[in-house]
Amino acid sequence: MLYLSPDRFGMLPAFAKITCEPGWKWAKRDHPMSNYDLFYVWSGEGEVQLDHSLYEVRSGSCFLFRPGNVTSATHNPQKPLVLTYIHFALSDDADPQMLPIPYRIIGDKPAFEMLLAGYVRLRLSGAFGAEEEARLLLKQLMIHLLREERPEEQEIRKSGGRQLSDTIREIANYVRQHAAKTHTMEELAGRANLSPRYFSLKFKELIGQSVQSYLIRARIERAEHLLQYAGMSVTEVADALGYRDVFFFSRQFKQYTGKSPSAFK
Repeated sequence: MLYLSPDRFGMLPAFAKITCEPGWKWAKRDHPMSNYDLFYVWSGEGEVQLDHSLYEVRSGSCFLFRPGNVTSATHNPQKPLVLTYIHFALSDDADPQMLPIPYRIIGDKPAFEMLLAGYVRLRLSGAFGAEEEARLLLKQLMIHLLREERPEEQEIRKSGGRQLSDTIREIANYVRQHAAKTHTMEELAGRANLSPRYFSLKFKELIGQSVQSYLIRARIERAEHLLQYAGMSVTEVADALGYRDVFFFSRQFKQYTGKSPSAFK
């Protein structure tokens, strides 16, 4: 499915995010499935029968049922399943090479769940271009499933590397969004649940700059923007970004840009 054009995906009306009723069960159909069904468990406990295999399911369980599969399911009424299902078809001329495996526990749940929620929201909205955008999201979901099968991705997850690198990049982005705030190493490290020393080492390894250099660079880049586009004076920009001394701001600005702040006015 990696190389299929999104227009090869057929949008079917069977899709939803639901909380299953306590007495819910999914009985075996009289006929095998005639299309594809992406089936994801947000929470709860249950069992899914796929052909001759029985799977215990929980948060993060994900199936890609295929035409010809025979399926059924039950759940624990005390811990009902919350699930998303998306039925879709492929055009007759589509050659779905590189199909995702039928079942896995999703590693990067936030990213996958965001795509799922976006798909359902778009299909329900009826907004302009919603169906075309939903096709793109459906292909993204298939790519996500295929990516998680890659050996290198599995090794990263086992070591916790992907989660840590994503967390540190989110913190770097947070710094840029709040350039005027006085950030401390302890505060930023706390956001990653790391010691300040280890956070500092991993930040430089992943971002390519020390934390202190990155903090200064974020402020200076914000200062450039304010000077060029906000109509603020050098003194106003220095004050807005937390500099107590406008002369120190000017020296630091020139050190990082090679120009004085007034040159950006």
